[in-house]
Formats: sequence, structure tokens, C-alpha cells
Amino acid sequence: MDIKDLNKAQLILLAILLSFVTSIATGIVTVTLMQQAPASVTVPINRVIQQTVEKIQQVEGKTTVQTVVVKEEDLVVDAIAKNQSAVFSITKEVEGVETSAGRGFVVSNADIIVADAVLVGNKEKYVVANDSGKFEAEFILANPAGFSFLRVGEPIDEKNKLAYTLPTFGDLSKMKVGQKIIVFSSAISSMIFEGDPNIRIPLSRASAGGLVLNLEGEALGLALFNEVTPFASITTITEALKNIN
Repeated sequence: MDIKDLNKAQLILLAILLSFVTSIATGIVTVTLMQQAPASVTVPINRVIQQTVEKIQQVEGKTTVQTVVVKEEDLVVDAIAKNQSAVFSITKEVEGVETSAGRGFVVSNADIIVADAVLVGNKEKYVVANDSGKFEAEFILANPAGFSFLRVGEPIDEKNKLAYTLPTFGDLSKMKVGQKIIVFSSAISSMIFEGDPNIRIPLSRASAGGLVLNLEGEALGLALFNEVTPFASITTITEALKNIN
């Protein structure tokens, strides 16, 4: 029979048959070549095939897409909650009276706290406290950049056991102009990053020793009660920490 004698339906069936035979032949050739090909060729091809299958499955399945709106205030709440246990209130004895020495936060799993050197600047009797209880603290040293280090010691109450989560250290160089900065101290405040790495935190005794965070809850540095340098970056702090045994 001449192909010219085929009607429309028969031509369609013939085209389908040829396509089927061609696909089988292509499959056989492909499998043979894949078996003979080196791993450097087959691995990328398998990854592409796998990703394609996954995408097809997601399309064929009942996939529900939800748009989640994250409020800025929720990010602030999460950032504070993430670092709640890392922030300590600090007190010291002045002429027999317990006086506030601002706040500080842990910067090492060796129980070391960084604090404001204006309020924690010499070897006095210090007590630090977080949600796990009150503890004695030993003054280690003060740094010219305006901060000092304390080491947490014995609990005031034997029932207390020191517990905290070390903050995740952020990268101030990745901050963009217009992003929000949180100061977590005895008072919680926020400000807009203006691009200057020497952040000009408003001078306040309430913010002394505050943990400065980004909205992801990463530590950017320490707020200082110092008119000249009201901020110490986490990079400067961790560099100084290397000199402590």
C-alpha cells in the first residue's frame, strides 16, 4: 500500500507508531550510552532528571501555596526571645549597698560576660543574674575600647545552675542602610542603621552593656555608656577575647 492511499486517521496512527518506535530506540541508546559514560557525565544528568521529576510531582500533586506575612514586631520579639538567657543584669557593692552596673551578655562558653567598662571597670564584688539565677562574678580585665570581661562563678543559691545560650555573632558589614537595630538592655530600644559601623547609640545609662542585635537575632556588639564611643562591635570584642586564657 502506498502512503498516499492512507486516509487522515491512518496517517495519524502511523505517526504515533513511528513516534513510539523512535522513543523506544532512543531509550535503548540512552541507557547504553549512560552505562558506558564516566561518572563525571552521568552524575549531573541524574541530578537534572531528579530535579525535573520532583518538579513534575509537585505540579501533579495537590500543592498548596501560602503567603506568610512576617511583621517587624514579630521579628523583634523573636530576636529578644532567642537571646533572653544570654543577657545578664550586673550589680556591685558600693559602700555596702548593692548598685546596678548595667547589663552584659555571654560571649564564650567559658562563662565569660562582656560588660560596659564605665560601670564594670575594676576588681570589685560583682553579682550577675539571668533566668537561671544569681551568681558571683570575677572581674578579668578592661579593654581600651570601652568594655570589660567578667567570668561567672559560684551561684548565690546552691540550687541554681548556670544556663544560657551563646548568641549567634552577626556581621555588621552585611547590614544595609535602613535596617533596624535592637538594643536589648534594662530597657529595649531600636534604631535605624545609617551605614556607619561606629553605631551612634543614644547615650543612656539604661542601655549600658546592652546587647545590640539585628532583626535575625544575631549579636552585632555592645552598647556603651560612653559619649565618645557608645558602641563596641562584636568583632572587636571577640578579638579581645582571644587574649584571655
